[in-house]
Amino acid sequence: MIVLGIESSCDETGIALVDTEAGLLSHALHSQIAMHQEYGGVVPELASRDHVRRALPLLEEALERAQLDKSQIDAIAYTQGPGLAGALLVGASVACGLGLALRKPMIGIHHLEGHLLSPLLASNPPEFPFLALLVSGGHTQLMRVDGVGRYQLLGETLDDAAGEAFDKSAKLLGLDYPGGPAISRLATLGDPQIHQFPRPMLHSKDFNFSFSGLKTAVLTAVKKYPHDLSEQDKANVARGFVDAIIDVLLAKCLSALKHTGLKRLVIAGGVGANTQLRTALNSAALKRRFQVYYPELEFCTDNGAMIAFAGALRLKANPQLATYQYSFNVKPRWPLDELGAA
Repeated sequence: MIVLGIESSCDETGIALVDTEAGLLSHALHSQIAMHQEYGGVVPELASRDHVRRALPLLEEALERAQLDKSQIDAIAYTQGPGLAGALLVGASVACGLGLALRKPMIGIHHLEGHLLSPLLASNPPEFPFLALLVSGGHTQLMRVDGVGRYQLLGETLDDAAGEAFDKSAKLLGLDYPGGPAISRLATLGDPQIHQFPRPMLHSKDFNFSFSGLKTAVLTAVKKYPHDLSEQDKANVARGFVDAIIDVLLAKCLSALKHTGLKRLVIAGGVGANTQLRTALNSAALKRRFQVYYPELEFCTDNGAMIAFAGALRLKANPQLATYQYSFNVKPRWPLDELGAA
């Protein structure tokens, strides 16, 4: 079965084709980073309009790469939520319009499930069950994953997600959007002894997170400088911030692994590409004798491959999940633990 995947939840338009037997056939992606940079963040209306422009050309690109015709598509998976309502509506309408025109079945996919399952696209995929740290611009959650659709929420952020803290702290340092990669690069030049920022909820004895206070600590540190920050000053602040957030993420993962008894940890979401986080986790895995898995770097951010793949897994497990109903609704807010098993 060949499944077309369409992702449009925020500021990336992703189209991909997955074969339930052969795996990923092709994918095409357009990022809106350059368009949103001058505004310092995602502008929802502009994001939606750009998805309209990009979706069909990317579809043609993905089909050409896979050397397929639209008629060979067996089912269409699209991101139903969560995300920006207008952006989700673009992807859903394109998907359902194609489904109606081609008389193909549809399946709505949870965006975060796509991220959770994306490490299974790697050449060395994890086996179920595993612990997953879902860490992105909008979400920071620890989940126990026992199979497709079998997710148990262990803990989540009570305020800002880790990715939000990266972007907001980067903005305080005058760094360009997106701030996460920029502040991580700058941190490599910083002195770890200059700023010892708090580690929020490090000893809370649960698996929840809180990063708004860390962002405030960065703001306070910046304001204490009697002059404009030099590049080294910025690097020192960045290093203190990155060290703090990595310490918290690492500690919560280790605590959850001990609590569940699991030996496999999966990192999913955009922050999963962070070099400092990967280094800390890899070092801990060697010492504590657990395995850690990451998506391929190209699949850390939003992409169509993870949506097509999640759709393929669900349809392979239960073909009855597909529907020929071409009216649609999107779910801008959709808790992952409300998602049923395949």
